[in-house]
Amino acid sequence: MNDGNRLPPYFNIPPDTALAELGAPMGTDSFAAAAAQAARGREDLVSRGLNPEGRKSLRRFSTWEVTRYLIPVATPHFRRVLKQNPDLPQGTAQTEGGTRWFSLDEVLRLRAFFAAEGSKAKEYLPYRPKDLPAKVVAVANFKGGVGKTSTAAHLAMSAALDGYRVLVIDLDSQGSMTSIFGGQVADEWATVFPLLARDYAETLQAENRARMARGDSPLPLDDTLAAALKIRAPDLAQKTHWPNIDLIGAQLNLYWAEFQVPVWRMGLKGWKLWDALTTRLEADGMLDAYDVVILDTPPALGYLTINALAAADILLVPLGASFLEFDSTGRFFDMLHATFSSIEEGENLAARALGTPELRFEWDAVRAVVTRFDAGQQMELANLMQAYIAPYMSPYRQDYTALVGQAGEQVAGIYEADYRDFNRETYIRGRQTFDETYAAFKRLLVGAWRRDELARQAEEGARGAGAA
Repeated sequence: MNDGNRLPPYFNIPPDTALAELGAPMGTDSFAAAAAQAARGREDLVSRGLNPEGRKSLRRFSTWEVTRYLIPVATPHFRRVLKQNPDLPQGTAQTEGGTRWFSLDEVLRLRAFFAAEGSKAKEYLPYRPKDLPAKVVAVANFKGGVGKTSTAAHLAMSAALDGYRVLVIDLDSQGSMTSIFGGQVADEWATVFPLLARDYAETLQAENRARMARGDSPLPLDDTLAAALKIRAPDLAQKTHWPNIDLIGAQLNLYWAEFQVPVWRMGLKGWKLWDALTTRLEADGMLDAYDVVILDTPPALGYLTINALAAADILLVPLGASFLEFDSTGRFFDMLHATFSSIEEGENLAARALGTPELRFEWDAVRAVVTRFDAGQQMELANLMQAYIAPYMSPYRQDYTALVGQAGEQVAGIYEADYRDFNRETYIRGRQTFDETYAAFKRLLVGAWRRDELARQAEEGARGAGAA
């Protein structure tokens, strides 16, 4: 048949055929059936990355990968060092005299050895000033499908491969980040929910002490709040198949927090709901236990996202190089301004009246990151976006490659993919796009820490001069 004479597929649909394809009407029970079927499918997909005991496992890294990507030494020198130091991890070989493969634990031990014994001109360990807290990174955009979770996951893995101790906090009740890291979350009590509840409960206790001192009746502390007072952030952090990545996971019930938080706020106007996560992470020592904390947020500007943004030192906003995503991201920035300036204004009215310090939100850096970039199709628009909001754009655009696509299909990160499943160039190109994204992020991280370090030194110098 001549295609020019073929009718579009929406013409001449027989009503009886359409009825036969339609099926029976669906009630609310159909959602439960669909959810159950999807859950079975999800378990099957996730199981493909599990070990026989039902846990995700991280693959090993070859000598080629270790010396190219993880420890900056020549391969012959690396082999000589292992031969001269038999107490160091030697890796395992699948055949006699074959390539040796190392676990990430072994790589971290080897990196520490090279840092202590190797050339001082090389960076074996990543920059991390002593006695400064972890940097908190929020990855957020209220438009879905922009690569938010995959960007957050790959930054976490990049930082872990670089030698940082990483805590990932999943704030999205869809739990995609939790699935990537193989987390097991039974209910909302294994998420950040009890941390928010505890922050409110402790504020309520302080208010009740003040009320009782005035002779007023205390406000009620219900069973949920009493239970939350017993939970600390380290209780919630679970180990993952990455030795230096821990996870506070999410699941569907976490969405309840979006309804409960405003109820608590109405009951106690003095509770700073936006600071709940920040306060708990600081109070529970999480910013000392880790180097980088990565927050994956829901695709909405709700109370969980507001907590993430208030806690963040660095905000990354993924978006695609399309008009709609650029337009949506602009509106996202507009909403951020409206939200946080409103909080500042409300708090500072009281602060000025009381003569107390005013509230001012501040971030070390805010950058939009172009994801899923196709240079052949999107270069012109991406360049225009860069010109329009240059101070807020990351310099590197994250390409979409076959490696990236396959990793997403397998509920895994590209760093978990075995390069032997690809041709070498496909693997190198796929990995390079996230390596460059991480490098752009690491420059923000290192610069922010350095600024803090210099400020601390200046403060210490001023104190010393004053004492003299």
